[in-house]
Amino acid sequence: MKLLVKAPAKINLALDVLHKRPDGYHEVEMIMTTIDLADRVELSLLQEDKIHILSHNRYVPDDQRNLAYQAALLLKNRFNVKKGVSISIEKTIPVAAGLAGGSSDAAAALRGLNKLWNLGLTLDELAQLGSEIGSDVSFCVYGGTALAKGRGEFITELPAPPTCWVILAKPFIGVSTAEVYRRLDVNRITHPNINEMINAIGQNDYQKVCQHVGNVLEEVTLNLHPEVAQIKDQMKRFGADAVLMSGSGPTVFGLVQHDSRMHRIYNGLRGFCDQVFAVRMLGERHTLD
Repeated sequence: MKLLVKAPAKINLALDVLHKRPDGYHEVEMIMTTIDLADRVELSLLQEDKIHILSHNRYVPDDQRNLAYQAALLLKNRFNVKKGVSISIEKTIPVAAGLAGGSSDAAAALRGLNKLWNLGLTLDELAQLGSEIGSDVSFCVYGGTALAKGRGEFITELPAPPTCWVILAKPFIGVSTAEVYRRLDVNRITHPNINEMINAIGQNDYQKVCQHVGNVLEEVTLNLHPEVAQIKDQMKRFGADAVLMSGSGPTVFGLVQHDSRMHRIYNGLRGFCDQVFAVRMLGERHTLD
């Protein structure tokens, strides 16, 4: 038996950090939405009791460092599953890009293995399990658009944002999320207005969404990697309505409504950036069909 599960990337329309917690994590408030850029995760049932990871991307680990492996191991241990799985990951989402590619692969593994191993878990139960794997996994289990609080595990569903193009550009560098958070001075940041972004999404107001994008991690990454700032400047110059770095970076995204401007920005960025994509936002949450 085989299952194919899509694992879409996410972007942060707003990302705020409130304070550092006693457990070492940071308290965050984030508005995230999934986009139509996805990895393909294929799950094949094995009768022998083992987890096997396959990927042709050399940056994707094939052992317990892989979050999809961790997802399978968590389900096996928690529910005493004696069968195994081969997990084949076909990467489209850039690695270490601020787009939650690894987290989305883990979430896809959770959703798919729930069916493959006949566990009968709800989406909420899978999201709770996902929080034990990584901060973005709970959101990726649900997909759609949401406000995430805590470490990212407390999820409140939001309506789909206004329809638009999302142009993504990732330079050929990786960014350490841990390093960015370590360098963040929470006493000196300008907080984005999360409530105004929620209102803008609720009113389906594209202009207001563009006005209220914000990411407190952006300044840290821009200081570490000037090429990210250069991409932001180019996107603005080419005419994007809003430009922001996603997560801890280094991927930058621009929002635009008109096809002609999307093509102009996309083609302009391809001249000097390694990975450029033009995609739509995905409005709907995942289902367990």
